[in-house]
Amino acid sequence: MSIFKPFRFYADKREIEGQAEKILQQMKSAPNYTPQFPLDPTRVAEFLGLDVVWDRIPPDEQGQIAARILPTKKLIEINEDIPELRGGFGNSTIAHEIGHWVLHVNHDEAEGRIQQQSLFPETPPPFLCRALGELKGIEWQAQYFAGCLLMPRDVLQEKAKHRTLTKWSHLYAMAEDLEVTISNLTTRLQDLGWIHIPNNSKQIYLGKSHSNEQGQLF
Repeated sequence: MSIFKPFRFYADKREIEGQAEKILQQMKSAPNYTPQFPLDPTRVAEFLGLDVVWDRIPPDEQGQIAARILPTKKLIEINEDIPELRGGFGNSTIAHEIGHWVLHVNHDEAEGRIQQQSLFPETPPPFLCRALGELKGIEWQAQYFAGCLLMPRDVLQEKAKHRTLTKWSHLYAMAEDLEVTISNLTTRLQDLGWIHIPNNSKQIYLGKSHSNEQGQLF
């Protein structure tokens, strides 16, 4: 049996959001793990039994590697040679790797191999994540999970109170509050239908969800 699950197409992306919400709910019931926002994704990893380390990850023939997850070591490695991974981008990267663990790793198989290392001398290949460009397939799924984990709907609603979602200054303030990048935030808000930013434009329009004529969230 493979340590990686076969690819699954999610017809309803709310299924992915539901898995992120489930973890946050489970953390609320665990002593010392109640989620606080801005969310520290390393605490989520720890709750799931994963270690997060910063280390040098050499490039391969395809170029620079931002991060990787080693399932049989329950380890997430972040490339310390990429300074851009500090701060909001780093939070998104760690949450992205957690997304791979939750969505794409066969946990029973990983645990079995950990407990029977002598029977599995070959280490399965890690998930490799590079600079985020146009995301497809499992990479899109992991990144969508990351946005849902770091920016749950109820938290966004609270952060958006008394802010105008069509003003960049207000969006930057929200991104700073949540310790995510402005790209992470605007992508999440557009996924929710709260705002719309046309391609190659800086103009922000209100979406159809949760808005009034002043551009503020109810």
